[in-house]
Amino acid sequence: MPDLPTPKDAAEAALFSECWDAVLSYADLCTSGSTAANQLAREAFALGIHEARAAEDGTARGAGRRSSRLPRIPLLLTAVRNTAAAWEAEGQGHKLDPDLRLWLNSDKAWRYSGPPLSRPIALRGLRDMGEADATLLWLAEVEALPLRSVVRRQGLDPDASVEELNAVRGLFRDRCHRNHLDTPMSAECRSYVRLLDAVTRSPGADTPDDLSRHLATCVECAEAAACLRLHGGGLPAALAGGVIGWGGLAYLERRRRAAEVRLGAGGRPDVPDAEGQAERAAAHRARLRRHGLLAAAVLVSGLALAASLMPFGGDGGTGTGAQNLPTDSSPVAGPGSGVPSSAAPKTSTSAQPSSASPAPSGSDTPGTGANGDEKPDPEPQGTSSSTAGTGGGDSGHATVCEVRYELVNQWPDGFQASVTFTSPTALESWRVAWSFEDGQHVDQMWDASVAQRGSRVTATAADYNRSVTAGSTVTFGFLASWQDTNTAPSGFTLNGQECAGS
Repeated sequence: MPDLPTPKDAAEAALFSECWDAVLSYADLCTSGSTAANQLAREAFALGIHEARAAEDGTARGAGRRSSRLPRIPLLLTAVRNTAAAWEAEGQGHKLDPDLRLWLNSDKAWRYSGPPLSRPIALRGLRDMGEADATLLWLAEVEALPLRSVVRRQGLDPDASVEELNAVRGLFRDRCHRNHLDTPMSAECRSYVRLLDAVTRSPGADTPDDLSRHLATCVECAEAAACLRLHGGGLPAALAGGVIGWGGLAYLERRRRAAEVRLGAGGRPDVPDAEGQAERAAAHRARLRRHGLLAAAVLVSGLALAASLMPFGGDGGTGTGAQNLPTDSSPVAGPGSGVPSSAAPKTSTSAQPSSASPAPSGSDTPGTGANGDEKPDPEPQGTSSSTAGTGGGDSGHATVCEVRYELVNQWPDGFQASVTFTSPTALESWRVAWSFEDGQHVDQMWDASVAQRGSRVTATAADYNRSVTAGSTVTFGFLASWQDTNTAPSGFTLNGQECAGS
């Protein structure tokens, strides 16, 4: 069993009990083996305690004014990163992860130790908050601890936990906005400050094209946008990446997994998400409407089929009813469909046999899933104004959406990926679905809400990127876990219509 730090007093013992697991988890990411991880964690823990005591005694740099200080866990995680940098400088870099060594010798690492105004917005914003508020934000958002237990630990009212967390989020946003204004920036960046504040403040605001292009090329403004946008689920990643630096997203995923082990498969059961609950309620109502429309469509189709099979005008024989079926519509197709049933595309998910009855709610087939992942929009099948495929005139061909899957980063038990799709038509809302082949599970998603049933994953538009113009591109990302093999997903669809992948 590895040697553990020996606390010198009750305060250090409490700090060890609260933070050692987080310190060791990040140290393990930073090193190439368990022995080196324990050594790095021990040295970093000692350094972190020294810095914490120095700050408490008023001997830290910047004495004479109220010294800003990180909460305990991010303070110790920063000590891990600083100790790793010392190892690299002292010739012990062979003990570190190769990617971390590259990062330590790049300009990215300099930002965390350089002049204060050049440091990441999230780091400066968290430092500028009171320690109790900053601790509440970090424990709830990054460490994924139960919110009620966090506020109880902080001596707050558990019944007001949601209000407390929302107030702290707003305070963090305010501090980040002020720090962004104080940051030395170019004239172009300065011209976007007000617009960036307005766009990130409203969940339903669309990002103008020029601002979107600027955020794609300016690291500082993109970091500020991630900190200012409290909706969409990106705040934990902004905090972890901005405060820890290298390995922030991997650390975030590890803490999510650790929280699931502590709390069970439910993850974070007591962290209310009003926005997510409202979205799930709306999706449930939409599913009920779709179920009703599909059932009505099948019933009408059955009546129409029965009528068409009745003998007409002296036919007199049996077996001729099928010849009287109209050739310009399928049994389930809505009015206006001009595609013969025999020429219907094989990839269509809306056509159904003429004798079909409503499928059970537990079916996994498209259009009948229990969670509505693959149900088409409640429109007449064969026509759609907000799906990925649109009729190509009389040619019988369809223009399909294009989707690109990109593996951004991968570590032993998790990975980060992004999905980008281009819709050929304007959409009032969108829903992208795909299938994993190797049991991967999505744990967190930003710029969309996620639902997973078995291997099938569905990403639904967020409030602020719901509308899509024809030919425009939308990107969202996620963190997921994997074991043994991490094959790229397949079977991408947009609003139930098949997509061309790359």
